[in-house]
Amino acid sequence: MAEETATLAGGCFWCVEAVFDDVLGVSSVESGYIGGHVANPTYKQVCGGDTGHAEAIRIHYDPAVIGYDDLLDIFFHVHDPTQLNRQGNDIGTQYRSAIFPHSPEQETAARAAIGRAQAEHDRPVVTTIEPLTDWYPAEDYHQEYFAREGSANPYCMAVVAPKLVKFRKSYAARLKGGDGRYPL
Repeated sequence: MAEETATLAGGCFWCVEAVFDDVLGVSSVESGYIGGHVANPTYKQVCGGDTGHAEAIRIHYDPAVIGYDDLLDIFFHVHDPTQLNRQGNDIGTQYRSAIFPHSPEQETAARAAIGRAQAEHDRPVVTTIEPLTDWYPAEDYHQEYFAREGSANPYCMAVVAPKLVKFRKSYAARLKGGDGRYPL
């Protein structure tokens, strides 16, 4: 079967990119911007909150190894879908929780995943399903950011590393390498 694509926004793209880089069946993860009204936005513009874009990731995966439903369940596990336009201290619409389906089937699956996530939370899940719009890759220095800079960046150690630990503990069987015991 051919590779498929998923586009998700769950706060800072460094956080969710690092998680999905570890997932068995994922061939690549790209950080970028989607859902706004400015062509070719820069990180500075998106961080300003005026472009309408979300920091997001585009995942390329093999559906014979991992399904879209599983990707969505991981997505909901590693971020807080009950926080409107924020994740922790990252505040603004650019940090919203959103799913950008690539097909009607993905949209149906996204609705079901939101329902599963809601069953796990006491507060309302505010994740939106938004139309797939133009994708703008983030600047090169954002790609694979945690892998390159994470251990030297206090934000990454305080925010990204705990997400990875949580993910690796809960999804050891889904990790590249198989045992989930390799270091951050």
